Amino acid sequence: MIEKLRETINEFFVGKEKVVEDVLVCMLAGGHVLLEDVPGVGKTTLAKTLASVVNMKFGRIQFTPDTLPSDVVGLTIYNMKTGEFEFKEGAVMCQMLLADEINRTSPKTQACLLEAMAESQVSVDGSIYKLPEPFFVIATQNPVEYLGTYPLPEAQMDRFMMKLSIGYPDDDAEKRMMHNYIDEKKPEDISAICSAEDIAALKKEVRRVSVNDAVLSYIQDIIHLTRSDNRFVTGASPRAMLFLVEGARAKAYLEGRDHVQPDDVKAVAINILHHRLTLTQEARIRNEDTDNILKGLLVKARVPVA
Repeated sequence: MIEKLRETINEFFVGKEKVVEDVLVCMLAGGHVLLEDVPGVGKTTLAKTLASVVNMKFGRIQFTPDTLPSDVVGLTIYNMKTGEFEFKEGAVMCQMLLADEINRTSPKTQACLLEAMAESQVSVDGSIYKLPEPFFVIATQNPVEYLGTYPLPEAQMDRFMMKLSIGYPDDDAEKRMMHNYIDEKKPEDISAICSAEDIAALKKEVRRVSVNDAVLSYIQDIIHLTRSDNRFVTGASPRAMLFLVEGARAKAYLEGRDHVQPDDVKAVAINILHHRLTLTQEARIRNEDTDNILKGLLVKARVPVA
């Protein structure tokens, strides 16, 4: 099923196999993903393709400055016929949510996603409403436009397991993309490979992937190195450490193994950690790069010997 998912998604979302795998890792690990890239590289196409292949209930919010929290989580309205208050669901009541251009809405509306992403529930007028399972958020934002945008605060960035950049496709991928466009291949036309229930079952299998103490110590060493590096304002949080464990388990599962190896940790570490670390002013002046620093820390960390 995993191989069929990969093949089908890559057939429509061409030339970005690594991005597709990272999104699958994030979904199976129970996290959420932030896609940050320039317009037109396929952020929305990736989300719609994944929703079609998995056959999950899909919801989309096109965030604007006037989007209200009630548009996202819902609101309570008075029904004059029954004389009772009723809950009207917001756009978040789905299994896969595309939060398009999340940095274009106000901080108050951005914050209303925090509870949904962290606890799979929303609170409206004192009542708690559980979200459908599984629940997966793909948020997008444009890094090159700043007029009329509200940068995500660190607390909300920390809710995303991974931050990914798609980038431009290579020449062969662009040609395949043009052929798909001429042949009018659309994500909506894809036949579903599995159901939401199948994804929930796969997530349970991922949680059965074992992690021995040596690998846990390796993860811990990576986290501690980020905290002791004076090029970062603050190091990685305990939540980042737990996400690193879950991401490595999902990566191992996608590779067909029932246990985590150090290479699984390395494969997901940068995408899980880089948006949680802030460079100091001195490091910025020296044009330091967060990803390059993390690559150096991964080399420095003590790799367990089998």
